[in-house]
This record gives sequence, C-alpha cells and structure tokens, in this order.
Amino acid sequence: MQFTQRIDDELELAFLQMSMAEEFKQLVDDNREYLSQWMPWTKDANTLADTEKFIKDSIAGFKDQKTINVVIVYNGKIVGITGYNSILPEVKKVAIGYWLAAECQGKGIMTRCVKYLIQNAFDNMGMEKVEIEAAVENKLSRAVIERVGGTLEGIIKNAENLHGKIVDHAVYGVYKA
Repeated sequence: MQFTQRIDDELELAFLQMSMAEEFKQLVDDNREYLSQWMPWTKDANTLADTEKFIKDSIAGFKDQKTINVVIVYNGKIVGITGYNSILPEVKKVAIGYWLAAECQGKGIMTRCVKYLIQNAFDNMGMEKVEIEAAVENKLSRAVIERVGGTLEGIIKNAENLHGKIVDHAVYGVYKA
C-alpha cells in the first residue's frame, strides 16, 4: 500500500507505513512533553513495539475503511500526523484528527493539510460533513479549525481524561457547499 499526496512544494501526506516506525517513534519522543498537553496516549506510546502496533492498527483501519492515518512530510521530514479518525459513509461524515511537532507550529502546515483533507472528503469520498474536535483550551488546534471554515457546533462536557484532568471538547463542523 503506497500513497503520497503532494499538497504544495513543501508539503505532502503519505500513508503511515511500517518502514516509518523508527522515524515516527523518534518524532513522538522528541515532542512527548509538548504533545502530552493535549494527547492522552503519550504516556502509553513509549517503545518501538507501541509505535509498530499503532501503525499496524492504522493499516487495518484503512483496509476496513474505518480510518485513514497519514504522516505529514514537510521538506522531506516527517513532522506530524493527520487523517480521518472515523469514516462514517452511512451518515456521510468523517472526523479529522491531527498533531504536529512543536518546532513546526506557526508555518501554516496543519491548516494546509486539513484544508486538503476536507476537500478530499467532499470531492472524492462523497462526504457531506467533516467534524473536528479539540480540547476547549487548545487554542492552536481550534484556530486551525476556524481557519478552514469550521463552525462551532457545541461543547461536550467531560469529553476526555487528559492525564487525570477532565477536559471539555469543542466540536466543529464543516459542511459541503
């Protein structure tokens, strides 16, 4: 299974492959403290075996047409991940998730990736809604969603246990025009 989608001269998305395991694990290790602010899985993803299991599960999710995880490649280097966390053709909806290395923040990388994924969902997957959630206090993530045209649909109280702290999520929708 090979897939690479060029977004622009600097940026491409590529299916997460087992051959990327070591580089991806190193990216998580290098950004663990930063990511742990918003990602509860960081405490459980410590070994190469953990990374390989995540990749294996990602490939299985793709084969089952339930999820699609792609790494973000910026100037030839893996700098994050995004994709469809859930694909629900019965209601014509996908949910997008993402994270990006701390050093790559503020360059428009995630905005460009999410714009591409939204357009792809509408144009190539037959979807009518894209949903994106972020912790209410995660201002950077919420800004990405708002830049790509997301409309705040509501707040889910007690949505996630983030290392012992219960956080609320803001839920946004983007609808096919």
